[in-house]
Amino acid sequence: MAHRARTLLQLGTGQPQAQFRTGQEAAIRDLLAGPRRLLMVQRTGWGKSLVYFIAASLLREAGAGPTLLVSPLLALMRNQILAARRLGLRAAAIHGENRRAWRRVEAALAANALDLLLIAPERLADPRFGAVLFDRTVPGWSLLVVDEAHCLSDWGHDFRPCYRLLAPFLVRSGVHRLLATTATVNARVLEDLSGLLGPNLEVRRGPVRRDNLCLQVLHMPRRPERMAWLADTLPLLPGSGIIYALTIADAERLAAWLRCCGLAVAAYTGRSGACRPQLERDLLDNRLQALVATSALGMGFDKPDLAWVIHFQMPPSLLTYYQQVGRAGRALAQGRGILLCGEEDDTVCRHLVSRQGMEREQGEALLSTLAAAQGPMSPEDLAGRLQVPSERLARWLNLLATVQASPVRRFGSQWVATGASLGETFWTAAARRRRQREQELADMQAYTRLRRGHMTFLARKLGAAGLMAHLRVWPGRQLSALPPLGASVDVARLQAAAGFLQPGAGSLAPLEAWPAGLPSEAAGEIPRRDRARPGRVLCRADDPEAARVLAAVKGGRRRWPAQLIVDCRDLLLGWQPSPQPRWVTCVPSCRHPNGVPELAWRLAEQLDLPFMEVLEQTHPRPPPTLATAASPERLASLSSSLRLVRRPPAEPVLLVDDLAYTGLTLAWSARLLQGAGSGPVWPMVLASFVHLCSRGSEAWGRHLGSVATPISGPAASSL
Repeated sequence: MAHRARTLLQLGTGQPQAQFRTGQEAAIRDLLAGPRRLLMVQRTGWGKSLVYFIAASLLREAGAGPTLLVSPLLALMRNQILAARRLGLRAAAIHGENRRAWRRVEAALAANALDLLLIAPERLADPRFGAVLFDRTVPGWSLLVVDEAHCLSDWGHDFRPCYRLLAPFLVRSGVHRLLATTATVNARVLEDLSGLLGPNLEVRRGPVRRDNLCLQVLHMPRRPERMAWLADTLPLLPGSGIIYALTIADAERLAAWLRCCGLAVAAYTGRSGACRPQLERDLLDNRLQALVATSALGMGFDKPDLAWVIHFQMPPSLLTYYQQVGRAGRALAQGRGILLCGEEDDTVCRHLVSRQGMEREQGEALLSTLAAAQGPMSPEDLAGRLQVPSERLARWLNLLATVQASPVRRFGSQWVATGASLGETFWTAAARRRRQREQELADMQAYTRLRRGHMTFLARKLGAAGLMAHLRVWPGRQLSALPPLGASVDVARLQAAAGFLQPGAGSLAPLEAWPAGLPSEAAGEIPRRDRARPGRVLCRADDPEAARVLAAVKGGRRRWPAQLIVDCRDLLLGWQPSPQPRWVTCVPSCRHPNGVPELAWRLAEQLDLPFMEVLEQTHPRPPPTLATAASPERLASLSSSLRLVRRPPAEPVLLVDDLAYTGLTLAWSARLLQGAGSGPVWPMVLASFVHLCSRGSEAWGRHLGSVATPISGPAASSL
């Protein structure tokens, strides 16, 4: 066995002289010996995948059945299949994006022509697929591997709820050999895994510390400063790397900026879709210097010569940070991990942390709505009833489906209530998870305040208590010989980055004076106490795609796209107005009473702010066009058409609308709100014609063409 295992190791690594690392050969030998439940916790780059690939190969050569590998990400699966095939394993995958291949893969499994099957955890929720896995004609599984096993824990299952289905699956599978692997645990996750992976679990844990990884924190509050620093620094860095951003909008914007600076980078996010495999290959083959990525590129992505990882913002936990920064320097003598801290970090991270859970009142409202329904409901219908984004609601449903005696059941693509209820144990655990996430965010914040000893801090927080006794710890000493990078930024580059973030339609200047034609109480300069604050615009009104979406929504043909809500959220999280809004309201419309309110409450939910309808439109106004937006008729109708229906909270407010033609309706709404005692009013609109109307040119009207016509016709805004 030893000679054959070493031969497979050399095949897998492509190194004729490769030798096993401490613990690898022992784990393989123990898995071959017989029934065993093993949790292997080893740092990134240690070679966990080699252990289960070599064990799978040796078991197969001995006449045992195939290996089943549960893997969470498509990027990871693609890497794993390539690595397995280097050892001669016949490997295939079943996941949500290769449905056309399912029948072929299932046929190969039934014909005993597969050595390794990779599945996404969501497949375990499909009863038909469960029948395939345990069909009597399929050879018995010799080994079950759970990769990235921390996803079984409270920390991970918010990311992939269906990992929770593995616990009952382990009982039902009858597999005698179980190997769970991860690089990312703390004491809490380790406790969770010990309870979930069954009795007699043996934990083998290596050191967390990566002495070849030079860690550094640079505080750069403003986005333009970090963007300029990256444009100046990347050309000086050897090799290739990954730049992590917290949001899709930041990743795409940052990639666009760096490309404008002549750098070979691309964005890798949840919107990359079918381009992901090619982007991964371009980085692996060094055609790109960097991918600017969200967490979509994370667990298991394997580029051994990746030289550096830079975080554009602070992640929400040390677990996330260690898992991502660990991509760097796996097969290099030295690697870099640079964390850039910005002023928006705490706000964005708190938002991300708060979105992971489900509040009790939200869960009870969901179950009561399902119970009262006449039949199965789709996530989209439920989202509309509960005023919750469909993406988040789908995550809640998937989480509830993994609860023992689940209160919900999938019925095709829809859901029904089972009549079961969620007990106090569920909500007690939810409250505990919330407190733990808050503590993990506090630990991450403490990490950013360190001047030195970053790796020691990570080892202390992520290492088991007993492990620290034999860790080599040098407090206050930089272990890598790499010199720290400076924080200076070229002034011209900084100005260019600031300009890049402020395109023409990005800002919305408030009106400072009332136009002629309004009632006498609204004449001349607008008092500062009544003015709206400078606002934000998501896109230009002459964007054809924006026009199509707006016309379809206002015409009642579709709801606001989920991605548009996310884009608005990202815009506002990056804006950081001061004082920050504490609640959300909207500009009402008689013609389309549900359009803008739906946009506003869904955005408020994404921002974890309360939404209140405070303003009312008493009668329709003449529909706006570029030519008539500032007409006497529309001006005269403004003051009589809007009124307050309740007293607004005395706190800063985000005022949402879809279109701004002149900015006058926003200004009048701000006057009403602040006159009734609200705090400062921060406007946000999807698209703005303000800069076009001010030009007064017929050519601009012709240029807009299809944009102005559908929006100013039956889909007219309240503006």
